[in-house]
Amino acid sequence: MSKISAFFVRIAPQHAISNLMHRMTRIRAPWYKNPQIKWFINKYKVDMSIAAEPDPTAYKDFNSFFTRSLRAGTRPLDKNEDLIISPVDGRISQFGEIKGQTLIQAKNHNFNLTSLLSGSEALARHFQDGEFCTIYLAPHDYHRIHMPVAGTLREMTYVPGALFSVNAHTADTVPDLFARNERVITIFDTERGPVAMILVGAINVGSMETSWHGCVTPPYGKGVTSWRYDKQEINFKRGDEMGRFNMGSTVVMLFANKKIKWNSNIKHDQVIEMGRALSSE
Repeated sequence: MSKISAFFVRIAPQHAISNLMHRMTRIRAPWYKNPQIKWFINKYKVDMSIAAEPDPTAYKDFNSFFTRSLRAGTRPLDKNEDLIISPVDGRISQFGEIKGQTLIQAKNHNFNLTSLLSGSEALARHFQDGEFCTIYLAPHDYHRIHMPVAGTLREMTYVPGALFSVNAHTADTVPDLFARNERVITIFDTERGPVAMILVGAINVGSMETSWHGCVTPPYGKGVTSWRYDKQEINFKRGDEMGRFNMGSTVVMLFANKKIKWNSNIKHDQVIEMGRALSSE
């Protein structure tokens, strides 16, 4: 994205554009959705051979195509069940230690843990000096989100905000990007301690949803909304689907465990598939 394009994204009516995109991607008329899907496949070189439904015309609308499931066995989980796995197909933006309250957004850009967690100092204390990993999903990627570890859902918080693009150029130029954008914060109790899965919205992300709640956004709220699940047993195995982006964005994972050893084979800006090991123990 050029500096001029980035400027127009900043001043554009982001939520109005995303609302319009949400509606357009759900139009079912074959004359509309089929050319749109085929154009997207050609433009972004989408590999339909790994889709559970390889026929582009079989999808009821563009969003169904975009959030398509994969053919069984396409994304095998790492066999070592003790390892943290990638929850998505995407590109590793940043990973490593949370130094106090500071996370790395991009080169020369950091952001604050408490701000990311919508000002919750109590929640931030769990992850202070822990570990994090940020993965960006490109348009051609598989857009369902899975659990990196087994866990029990404890809470979910919707945080309204901006809808800046979350690509590499914007991450390099927009301060506090992930703490400013709209997001859905989910907290799980795991054998590794509390784990946060944060779904970050972006321009044209018409909707974010979770497997237990359904569509969280839209409508776009004006205030922070939280749900607690203490009286429910919502359990997930490692690799279970926990949500999806209806259009692409970013996942930020937070780990309270200070002793995570990242896999020596992963690096910044690396493409990774769901199910591949992120940790070495």
